[in-house]
Amino acid sequence: MHGRLSGVDIGRINGLTQAEFIGLLGGIFENSPWVAEQAWHMRPFDDLDAIHQGMAEVAKNAPREWQLRLLRSHPDLAGREAQEGKMTDSSTVEQASAGLNALSRAEMDEINQLNAEYRRKHGFPFIIAVREHTKPGIFMEFRRRLGNNTETEVENALQQIFAITLLRIRALECT
Repeated sequence: MHGRLSGVDIGRINGLTQAEFIGLLGGIFENSPWVAEQAWHMRPFDDLDAIHQGMAEVAKNAPREWQLRLLRSHPDLAGREAQEGKMTDSSTVEQASAGLNALSRAEMDEINQLNAEYRRKHGFPFIIAVREHTKPGIFMEFRRRLGNNTETEVENALQQIFAITLLRIRALECT
């Protein structure tokens, strides 16, 4: 990591006002600009990984209700938001990368059933870093993680969010 973000050096990022920082990085954590808002206070950062680490610390140390709000801000895999075109650009690209935008009827039926069962059991959507899995692997993980208790799944979901957001923040460097 060279400390650059879209041609802006890390010193420039560290010098942003809180509003500018949120404007630049508020979308890294899905529909949760409060993460960037709080991470801004951790400046100065050495590089993008340090920014991500700070943002992840904010989420890890947030009250449980805020963590649950973060989890609930994520869309269901190939769910209603995807079908209606209402996901964030990042989620749309990520789900498409795993082929979740082109499911067979049987796969769509299964994922809808899994989404409903998971949400009913845990109270938030199943979250997985789809870019790190194949479509069959996503289905396998979905079925496996359904057997976990909710506390384990909160931790699993947060870890998956940290993997997703690390990929998102690193992608900004390439744009």
